[in-house]
Amino acid sequence: MSEEQQHQAPRAMTPPRMLVILLTLVLIISYIDRGNLATAGPLIADEFGLSPSQFGTLLSAFYFAYAMLMIPSGLLAERYGARSVLAVAVGIWACATLATGFAGSFASLLALRVLLGAGESAVFPAWSKLIRAGVDDAHAGIANGVVSFGYLVGPAIGTFAGGLLMSHYGWRVTFWLFGALSLAWLVPWSRVRVAEATTRGGVGSVHVPSFATILRQRALWGASIGSFGINYSFFFVLAWMPTYLVKERGFSLTEMAATAAPAYALSAVGSVLAGLVIDRWIRGGRSANAIHKGLMAVGYATAIVAMIGIAVLPRDGSIASLYFYEFFAGISSPPIFAVAQAFAGPGATARWVGVQNLCGNLAGIIASMLTGVLVESTHSYVAAFAAAALASVLGFGGWVLLMPPVAPIRWPARVMVTSSRFSVVI
Repeated sequence: MSEEQQHQAPRAMTPPRMLVILLTLVLIISYIDRGNLATAGPLIADEFGLSPSQFGTLLSAFYFAYAMLMIPSGLLAERYGARSVLAVAVGIWACATLATGFAGSFASLLALRVLLGAGESAVFPAWSKLIRAGVDDAHAGIANGVVSFGYLVGPAIGTFAGGLLMSHYGWRVTFWLFGALSLAWLVPWSRVRVAEATTRGGVGSVHVPSFATILRQRALWGASIGSFGINYSFFFVLAWMPTYLVKERGFSLTEMAATAAPAYALSAVGSVLAGLVIDRWIRGGRSANAIHKGLMAVGYATAIVAMIGIAVLPRDGSIASLYFYEFFAGISSPPIFAVAQAFAGPGATARWVGVQNLCGNLAGIIASMLTGVLVESTHSYVAAFAAAALASVLGFGGWVLLMPPVAPIRWPARVMVTSSRFSVVI
């Protein structure tokens, strides 16, 4: 073989299992880094003299950048490849996390939260595209369940480890350590190879619908409204639960970490169990539409009940409601992205998830800011929990009623034929 042929020879593709492991790790790191501010909330609020509405603004700043850049991130992932885009994104958010440990004012914290959100905006479009490209349909349920485990267990690890670190060494050290961990992930990721099609050249042939065609899909908007509804309570709990337990329920920082972390971990366990069950049921011939819609319906119903329980029950009942919520939130997690992958196919998944996650993460902006306003104006968290319950009602309508049956969309005959040297749209 000549030197030129050796240079052009394709490298071995990364095994699906290793791909899923690394994507799960990056989701864990992502949710640790974004959740650090919530864990450090009582300390940062005291140090900088922040009001509840100011702290809510800091929390929402992340989601504003995160949501607004979700669609551009999906477009970049489909044009340049999700693997490369994800690597750049991790580098950006790792630097933002490290720098937060040096922040000296509300303004600097705000700017760094925006930068963190910008970096993390690529993670969901990228991993969804990579799963669609690197994992076969028969194992998509468990792959989505395991990767969902990453973003569900991330808050558990971050809250527990972060809470303990902060109680002994202060909040700044925690940001430095977790920022360094994010950079370290880039080392194994540099060796990953995935045969993913792109709109500028790649491998194979794939239907590539226009963005306008994607936006006309009823399924997209049903899934997007549904994502908003399920995400509202998720982001509300993720952002405000540490402060709620400390300020409203009288927990110490260590007690808060020991209480919230197992709840988040329970959600992660539910996600993996759901992924296994989904694959088994689908291989057994059951309807993917009934499975995905049914699990999400259970998720919305339990969220409504749990939000009310956390707010109004005595301390033990409130914590039990939190655990009840987290487990069923985990069970309803795999369908969120499995459905997007099923509808969109390999030529549209990143852009589809970009739109869906944009709408879903508007919930992060609204939940973070609205909760601060409601708590400051009412001196209670009851109205904030009621808002989360109402958001789940909205989500139920989008996912169960508006969304059509789950099935691959037959895109118009617009095919991107790609190779290592050229690409052409037919």
